[in-house]
Amino acid sequence: MVKRDILPPAGSRGIDEILAAARSRLRRLSPIDAHAAQRAGAVIVDIRPAAQRSTHGEIPGAVVIERNVLEWRLDPRSDARLGFADGYDLAVVVVCQEGYTSSLAAAALHDLGLQRATDVVGGFAAWQAGGLPVEAGSPGRSDPAAAQGTAE
Repeated sequence: MVKRDILPPAGSRGIDEILAAARSRLRRLSPIDAHAAQRAGAVIVDIRPAAQRSTHGEIPGAVVIERNVLEWRLDPRSDARLGFADGYDLAVVVVCQEGYTSSLAAAALHDLGLQRATDVVGGFAAWQAGGLPVEAGSPGRSDPAAAQGTAE
C-alpha cells in the first residue's frame, strides 16, 4: 500500500497528541502502585475485550466494563451506572492491554468529574510482567450491567 500525503483538517489533532494531552491530566500508576491502590480500596476497571481477557488472563477483583459503555457505567448521573459509582470521589484505575486505550478512557472519566481516575503504565501486560496476581481469563465474564439490559 502506498502512503499518500493527506492534509489533516484545520484544528484536528493526531492520536499521539491526543494521547499526550490525556496523559498530562493523569497521575498514572505503575503496576505495583496500582496493586497497592487496589488493596487500599481503589476499583480496578478492566476495559479489555473478552478475547484479550480470555487469552491473557485477568486481574483478580477487577471489575470488567467494556470500553464502549465505560462512561455510562461510571457516571454518577447516569441511569446505567453501576451501584458503586455513586459519587465523584471514586478512585478508579483503568486497565487495558498495554496502557494506551486506558489513558484515553481515564481522561474521559476526568471529563465526567471523576478526578481520581487514572490508569496503569504498560497496562495488563506490565501488571503480568511485574509478577502481580493474575488469574485465568473466563470467556463468559462481561460487563456486570449487561445482564440488566441497560443501554449505553
